[in-house]
Amino acid sequence: MLLPRHSALLCGQFGVFSRRVVAVVIRRRCSAPEVVFRGKINTRDTQQQQQRHTESSRVMLSNVEIKAKVSDPTLFAEKAAKLSQSEGTIIGQHDTFFNCRHGRLKLRDFMNEAGQLIFYERPDTDGPKLSRYSISPTSDPSSLRAVLSDALGVKGEVRKERRLFLIGQTRVHLDTVEGLGNYMELETAQRGVQTENKQVVMRPEQTVEDGQKVAEDLMVKLGVSKESLVMGAYMDLILKGH
Repeated sequence: MLLPRHSALLCGQFGVFSRRVVAVVIRRRCSAPEVVFRGKINTRDTQQQQQRHTESSRVMLSNVEIKAKVSDPTLFAEKAAKLSQSEGTIIGQHDTFFNCRHGRLKLRDFMNEAGQLIFYERPDTDGPKLSRYSISPTSDPSSLRAVLSDALGVKGEVRKERRLFLIGQTRVHLDTVEGLGNYMELETAQRGVQTENKQVVMRPEQTVEDGQKVAEDLMVKLGVSKESLVMGAYMDLILKGH
């Protein structure tokens, strides 16, 4: 039994074969001539390879994060602008947190018909902490919010205006949070992370400890004291009545 098109193989539509022998055609995406490989393929091995590929694509990203209260946002912005050599990018954000058995699940609406569904885990301690997370973009955050609200229930909401600076490998956030005031966040990525508008990457040889040192050094340059560090997410602070 022959497949009508080699694309059926690529889509996993193998059908039922009397013998586990198929011909595979691999086309290179370049100007080189077509290369054809013929031989025996065990469909069970192929399915296992597909499963491993799916599992590897689900590996969570991680970063080192610091959050602190900002008493003088104007002075902080001036220092961040000097270090980043830019005035920063203003981003409106409306975060909706949903009930979740472990970790945190939130929908981030950028107020421009774009958003991100974000799941993350991190310890509630002050100072540098490792956060593990995964992100799925959406072009219809309003509809997704309605579905998740019905399915899981809403834990709370956070509205803020974020001013984003990129300093070396680190994202520096100056946040004005509704009901809380002014805060800053430092995020140093442990893997390649696609941000709202740029790529943030740590070198392969860098460790979590290296990321913490990068963040701590930047704290000193920005004038962030250890006494101003806070624990938990903005949602936690709102729920605690800060």
